[in-house]
Formats: sequence, C-alpha cells, structure tokens
Amino acid sequence: MSISSRFNRRYVLAQRPQGMPSDQDIRLEEIAQPEPVQGQVLLRTLYLSLDPYVRGRMDDTPSYSPPLAIGEVICGGTVCRVEHSLNEKYQVGDLVLAYTGWQDYALSDGEGLQKLDANMDHPSYALGLLGMPGFTGYMGLTDISNPQPGETVVVAAATGAVGSVVGQVAKLRGCHAVGIAGGAEKCRYAVETLGFDICLDHKAPDFAVQLKRACSKGIDVYYENVGGAVFDAVLPLLNTKARIPVCGMISQYNGHHSDHQQDRLPLLMSTILKKRMRVEGFIISQDYGDRYPEFYAQMSTWLAQGKIAFKEDIVEGLENSISAFQGLLSGKNFGKLIIKVAE
Repeated sequence: MSISSRFNRRYVLAQRPQGMPSDQDIRLEEIAQPEPVQGQVLLRTLYLSLDPYVRGRMDDTPSYSPPLAIGEVICGGTVCRVEHSLNEKYQVGDLVLAYTGWQDYALSDGEGLQKLDANMDHPSYALGLLGMPGFTGYMGLTDISNPQPGETVVVAAATGAVGSVVGQVAKLRGCHAVGIAGGAEKCRYAVETLGFDICLDHKAPDFAVQLKRACSKGIDVYYENVGGAVFDAVLPLLNTKARIPVCGMISQYNGHHSDHQQDRLPLLMSTILKKRMRVEGFIISQDYGDRYPEFYAQMSTWLAQGKIAFKEDIVEGLENSISAFQGLLSGKNFGKLIIKVAE
C-alpha cells in the first residue's frame, strides 16, 4: 500500500469546552496520510501522553502557552517511530520523542525531536518517569523546595505521574513523605510500592483530621498540583519557611463550577506573610529546559538501581483518547496515563 493511500486519524478542537470536554468539543477527523518532502520524516505515533495541562490550552485565555486554535490537533507528547525519512539525520525505524499530539501520523523536519535508545525496555517511560512528568516532579522538589532530612513533604495525587516521583525522591532525601490520593487501593500502593510513610484518602470525611495527625510536626514542603479542598486542609498545617512549588491545579481545570468556591485569597496571603513561606509556580520546559540532562542522568541511575518505581495506566487505541482524558480530569487514572496507539 502506498503512503498516500493510507489514512491518518486525528482529533482536533471543534469548540471551546464548557466544563468537562466532550466529543462535541473534540472532533475525530480522518484525512489522507501526509507525505514527507525533502528534509522531513514521517512519524508513526506509538504512544501518546495524556496530561492535565492540555485542558487549559483548550480555553481561549491568557496563559504560559498559546491556546489551541479551533481545528488544531489536540496537543500531546508522543513516542514515535520513523516510517519514512528524507532527512539524513534519521533512519527508518528510529524511535523519537516528539510532540505530535492526538493523531496516527505526523510530519517533522527534525526540529525538537529527541532520539531514544532503540533498546529501551519501556519506550513509553520517555513520556512519564523519564519525561516531562518525572522532570516536573524532580525539579519542583529538589530545586524549589530543596527538602532537608527529617522534614515533612506532602504531595497530592501521590500515585500520579508527578506525585509518585515527588514522594520517592523525598524519601531518597531522608524526608517524611505524606501522600494524598483518591481511594484505598491508591493509598495502599503509595505506601507499599512507592515507599511513602503514609498516604491519606482525600475522600474520607475526616481527611483534614487525618492529615493533621500524619503531620504532627507540621508541613515543610507541600507540592501543589491539585488545589481545592486538599489545599484547604494543608494551609493551616504549613510551617514557618514552608515551600510550595506549584505545577498544576487540576481541581480547577474545568472552569469555575467546582463545588469549592470560597475566597481563600485573604487567608492565603496573610499566611504567606506571617510564616514567610515561599510559593513558586513553574513551567518545566520554560524554567528548567536546560537541566533535563542532569535530571535524566540521575533518574536513569535510580531506575537502574531499583530505587524508583513507576506505574503506567495504558489505554489501548487512539479512539479511546476522549474518554481516557475525561477520566484523567476526574482522577480515575491509576499511574501515568498513556494511550497505546500502535505496536
């Protein structure tokens, strides 16, 4: 079969979502597979990363990255195989880390591609533990927080792609690691496999009481990626000179219709002042892009030594991307959410 006779499935933004994105907001298109010209490669998507930040890019509001345009392919990191090459730097069969989004095939001139080891046991790890989520967890904790032995580190979404790294690195640094997750199974995994000292179910009616008991010496580092009611329970427990790296606020990504509406700003600002806390937001690619080799070397070493565990939640089939993304925004995934697009 010739290249031009094949088809490319792709998901594009049909309209701006109001709340949870649906198949009315994200449209599936089937078009002719693109053909490379001189200097380009044709990439076949093998694995697609689904990440919460993509929800923010569906809104037409000012942010650190431009919003997706109507009709544009939904963005996302990918592991791809070079199917056809007219670029001397790439050979057919090469595995690359790319950013080609929710589609089967894409063209690239090679800019921004990162070659992967063809012998990687888990190529999809380039989208999780060894990719953007792992990098985010590592730098936010080690650089912004710089936790010291004996300090208490709390992280929400503790079994997710970012939170699981934060908790394990905190333990490697000699800290008391307290995880927060949704459900007994996730909490058990956080303690028994990831090595957290304790993990609390944020759905428990006495969650705030449990958190206070687990953090008897207060909280020195709170790694923020959820917001909402979890942060309300954390705020009164923060110690003087506490550090709060902020990489996400998933509880607020579907707009202003959450079930937790009170104005926290006055209390938050007064607490920052009284306790001289450090609260710092960061965007991993923009703030730490030049330090990726440092992260990769350290995380690869820990992985090889068996010091880091990582769980993937792999969904088969590009056609399941919308439902999987909805589950991600609802906290239904267990581990790093990946769409397996092709063998």
